[in-house]
Amino acid sequence: MNPQELVTTREALHGVAELLIAGPQHRGFGTIRLRVTPGGFGGVKSPIRVDGAELVWDGGRGPLTGTCRELATAAGIDIGRPDGVYTDTSALDPDTPLDVDPAAAKVICDWFGIGDAGLRKFAPNAEPVLWPEHFDLGISLDEVNYGISPGDAGHPTPYAYVGPWEPRQGEFWNASFGALRPADELPDVEAISAFFTAGRDAARR
Repeated sequence: MNPQELVTTREALHGVAELLIAGPQHRGFGTIRLRVTPGGFGGVKSPIRVDGAELVWDGGRGPLTGTCRELATAAGIDIGRPDGVYTDTSALDPDTPLDVDPAAAKVICDWFGIGDAGLRKFAPNAEPVLWPEHFDLGISLDEVNYGISPGDAGHPTPYAYVGPWEPRQGEFWNASFGALRPADELPDVEAISAFFTAGRDAARR
């Protein structure tokens, strides 16, 4: 997989998550929270979701091509980011053409799926949330964040992370915010859960 295809696809999916799901959902239901769905992600209240490289809505679906504004018109969506909730947004404009590679979209959506399962195995009583501002999936337990990211400016490819609210010292911690492990080092649900367990234990020391 070409890393640049992952980056451009991630940026497009992030914009879709904000403009077509989180923003309209917030205006209708008062929440920006998203969740992992089969093959992709969607709102916790809104029926709008992404399935791989397609947008799905009540009564229809279509490829993530053209612009978000065009997709919103086709789906009858009140396009726009959540108003006044956060300032750290995606760079995608409603009229910017989407650049979504189906293979890269599958990598990202599959990573969210396995990450969701890993978080639930690690903490069965916690509900993972896909936050639209950073486009990452996470939970917080005992002042430690545990999460799954499809990549960002600091690490452009998918990874899992552990982020204590207060900095820790030690061999486990290899990032400015805590600890990070690339997706290719965490091939399955058990490996992801084990990483989070190791992070919990390291944070307690």
